[in-house]
Order: sequence, then C-alpha cells, then structure tokens
Amino acid sequence: MDTRLDQLDHARATLPQHSELTTLAQQSAALDRELALAETALADIQREVAKAESDVQLVRDRAERNQRRLEAGTGTAKDLQALQHELGSLARRQGELEDIELEVMERAEGLEAEVARLQARRSELDATLASVTAARDEAIAGFDAEAAQVGAQRAAVVPNVGEDLLAVYAKIRSSNGGIGAAELRQRRCGGCRLELNQVDLGRFREAPMDEVLRCEECRRILVRTAESGI
Repeated sequence: MDTRLDQLDHARATLPQHSELTTLAQQSAALDRELALAETALADIQREVAKAESDVQLVRDRAERNQRRLEAGTGTAKDLQALQHELGSLARRQGELEDIELEVMERAEGLEAEVARLQARRSELDATLASVTAARDEAIAGFDAEAAQVGAQRAAVVPNVGEDLLAVYAKIRSSNGGIGAAELRQRRCGGCRLELNQVDLGRFREAPMDEVLRCEECRRILVRTAESGI
C-alpha cells in the first residue's frame, strides 16, 4: 500500500501537464510583454494620426476662409493678391500634410493588424492554458481519490500489524528504494528478483504463518501467498 501511495505521489508530481503549463506560462508572459509594447506603439501612432488630421484640417479651414474672402472680393487689390498667393501656399502645405497623414495612417493600420494578431494569439493561449489546467486537475483528482482509498485500506490494516513490525518495515523501505515488503512468488523475492536457495526454502516451509520472513539478499519482508512455491 505504501508503495502504491509513493507511486501516486510520483505520478502526481511528474504529470506532463506540469511542464507543459510551465512552458505555456513562459509563452504567456512573453506574449503579454509583446502585446503591451504593440498596444503602446499603437496608442502613440494613433495620437500622431489625430495630430496629422488636425494639422490638415487647420490648413483646410484657413484655405476655405481665404477662398470665401477672395470670392467676395472684399479688400484692396493688394489684399486680394496676397490672399491668392496664400491660397497657393496653403494648397502646397495641405498636400504635404496629407502625405504625412497618409503615411502615419498606414503605420497605424499595420500596428492595428499586429495588435489584433497578438490578441488572437492571447485568446488561443488562454484556451490552451485552460484545457491543460483542466486536464492536470482531473488527473490529480483521480490520483487523490485513489490515494484516499489506499490510505483508508492502510489505516484499516495498520492496527493489526503491530508497532515493532511497522518500525522494521519503515526502516527497510527507507533503505530499499521505498519498497519494504515484496511477494514471495514461485520461490523468488519480488523485490530483488533472486531465487531463494534450498536452505532458505526449507526454513521458510517450516516457519509458522505468523513469523515475519526476510529475504536474505535484499532484507525485504517476504509476503507468502498460495503461489510462493514453498
């Protein structure tokens, strides 16, 4: 029973989902950093877009005002000539600003696509994390249920064993890889797998059923069954 409990502890600790979740957590952290940088860059470029749009609109509004004044013909000939000259300058400036606006908007579109890609990857990774976590938790729940069952069986047996034998068993387990007792099957020790010699077999045949038998090779407690061959 103790061996099975050890096996369950080992299985619980070495679930493949543990390492998978560690890898996914690292990927998640890296993705969060990448997404944060992309979102910051997008916010910056969106401010640039807003400024470019504002600059173009300011020039457009001034040109419209000048055009209305020119069409109204108010002012001296010199004033109207100046307005005409400024309209030409404003048209060139508007063209330059619109080129800047277009370039900034193209960069913004690229960053928007990158942020969308990373957000989609974030959703996929979250779904994978949830799936692997659920699988891990389900496996652990199964191990825990079996461990509780084995523990209950052990608790029922322990009072009938005796403290002295339990102490011997615990000592053997600690020095034999966690296995303190082994089945004697077809004249072989289930611990070290060695066949018992004729002298030991003869002694075991004559031993009372309540006597504790020990393998002379590995010193584990031997459990006799109908298939022990003695």
